[in-house]
Amino acid sequence: MKIMKCPLNGPRNISEFICFGEVSKMPCPKKVSDDEWADFIWMSNNSAGVVQEWWCHSATAYWFIAERNTVTDEILKTYPASDVFTERIDF
Repeated sequence: MKIMKCPLNGPRNISEFICFGEVSKMPCPKKVSDDEWADFIWMSNNSAGVVQEWWCHSATAYWFIAERNTVTDEILKTYPASDVFTERIDF
């Protein structure tokens, strides 16, 4: 059984989580073109190595960030999104 450490709920079976892709810098919503916004939403770098990804614990709907090695599929670290995103963005 593969285990992932949720920052809120502690160690849980990996089947309780959903990966939602790479964390990337959001373009300014007031200045971005439709094509740039589509690239931000749908495209990813698909990098080999350690990447930051959005994960959600499906039982509690808790969103957080995990650092995962995409070559070995090893989860290296998990932490609250507030550790990376320290300010809110108004739309």
